[in-house]
Amino acid sequence: MSLFGSSGIRGIVNEAVTPELALRAGKALGVEYRSIVVGRDPRTSGQMIEDALVSGLLAMGARVARVGVVSTPTLAYAAREYDCGVMVTASHNPPEYNGLKFWNPDGMAFSLEQQNSLERSIYEDIKGVSWRDVGSEMPRYDAIQNHIDAILRSVEHYPLKVVVDCGCGAASTITPYVLREMGCSVITLNAQPDGFFPARNPEPVDENLSELKKAVMASGADLGIAHDGDADRMMAVDDEGRLVTGDELLAYFCQHEVKYSLACPVDVSMMVEKAVNGARIYRTRIGDAFVSEEVRRAGADFGGETSGTWIFPRMSYCPDGIYAAARLVELVCKNGKLSDAIDALPKYPIRRGGIKLSHDIDKAHLMELIKKEMDVSRAVDVNTLDGLRVGYEDGWVLVRPSGTEPKVRITAEAEDEETLGRLYSEAEAVVKRCVTRCGQ
Repeated sequence: MSLFGSSGIRGIVNEAVTPELALRAGKALGVEYRSIVVGRDPRTSGQMIEDALVSGLLAMGARVARVGVVSTPTLAYAAREYDCGVMVTASHNPPEYNGLKFWNPDGMAFSLEQQNSLERSIYEDIKGVSWRDVGSEMPRYDAIQNHIDAILRSVEHYPLKVVVDCGCGAASTITPYVLREMGCSVITLNAQPDGFFPARNPEPVDENLSELKKAVMASGADLGIAHDGDADRMMAVDDEGRLVTGDELLAYFCQHEVKYSLACPVDVSMMVEKAVNGARIYRTRIGDAFVSEEVRRAGADFGGETSGTWIFPRMSYCPDGIYAAARLVELVCKNGKLSDAIDALPKYPIRRGGIKLSHDIDKAHLMELIKKEMDVSRAVDVNTLDGLRVGYEDGWVLVRPSGTEPKVRITAEAEDEETLGRLYSEAEAVVKRCVTRCGQ
């Protein structure tokens, strides 16, 4: 089974992610890269995993700079001065998880080819250098300030009242300071770094942000900002205390960022198509690394996915939740209340569901059957990058296997409820027939 998921190596500490694995990863990385910058989020296991990783790097003679507890986009920005960067984080996962994210100097996550090469080396028995050639490490204290300065050079300064929920994560080290430097009046929630994440689950989804929504309303703030554990994600609450959905926020950014082209996953709403006003859309697999790769490959103006990751290529190919927060403040100040802009977006009914599978069903074989069975005679677009997405004049349906559960997920969106019901039912019937055939 592959060590790498869609965003680096990740798993439960001392089960899937151990000091031994981090040591081997450090040695494997040190074979190819000579200067590496390393950072971590505030998880309780972060120091342990980081020390093991750095030990492996030093054993191979590498030079290591440690930047301490920082956000992932801060680490990725610092990587421009090194051969690569490594972030010890599990991003939005609960506190019992940790992991490793690997970054190129341009802020792009390691490619599939780089991941495969690294994974092969991790499983090899690598001999370290002689005692004379052991590597060196040193602390570096300017990574956060350098990232702050880069963001402030890219945005104008505005006096907005903003509530920032750092989630006890790495955003505590940077987002409130950036927004205050922009002239904002900032109210912070959960701004003490704490690897137990006592205030809320790190994932910035609706059910975890009730405190932020209440604080925005109670304080009369113009905007609320929420981050995950390593602050590569950013979600927003509008001035009426409503969470702005990922599709809505993507559409809002697109209205102001996209002139020629956008990169986004196959599961985004039709409202995004309306927001880009004829600009080209490059569809990708679900996962921010795939979006970033496509932004670079296509030279797209912007990239994003509905989980809250936003890629601004003028800053970096790394999803940057801190820059996204600053840019959102700038846009709201220039264009009026966020609630008004969100209310003006077109809304379409959407339905999500799925079919559970027995563990012995081969998902790849099942998807081949589904692709053959699905009626695409009325389709205007068929995409097989990530499952099967069939686009019609009045809606679309996506059928894709879950990467984490024995399940096939079905998503449909349409211009009206009647069409939605028909598209979803047709797709569901096809999936059920194919599941039955696989089980025979």
